[in-house]
Amino acid sequence: QVRLVESGGGLVQPGGSLRLSCAASGILFRLYAMGWYRQAPGEQRELVAEITGSSNTNYADSVKGRFTISRDNAKNAVYLQMNSLKPEDTAVYYCNAAYRLLTYWGQGTQVTVSS
Repeated sequence: QVRLVESGGGLVQPGGSLRLSCAASGILFRLYAMGWYRQAPGEQRELVAEITGSSNTNYADSVKGRFTISRDNAKNAVYLQMNSLKPEDTAVYYCNAAYRLLTYWGQGTQVTVSS
């Protein structure tokens, strides 16, 4: 059974930081590209950042220079370090694992940026 479990969300003031974690099980983790997506109320789900099995990364323009994605293949985990958070970063953040035609999603974790 494949499971992706996100953690680390919460309420933070503008300019603050959060670190999201995603623990994966049931997959051969090192083969999978891992991604973080987010969905704000009334909006479509969008890619935030992704990292390949060989640790190549890609970021949405809106988060470049502020967010950093990383992975630990020994722990089957992927992380999203979010700095200089803005109110517009408020959304549910989802972990994604993708390999060829296979894709899996976590349940999401809420991030709220507000004073």
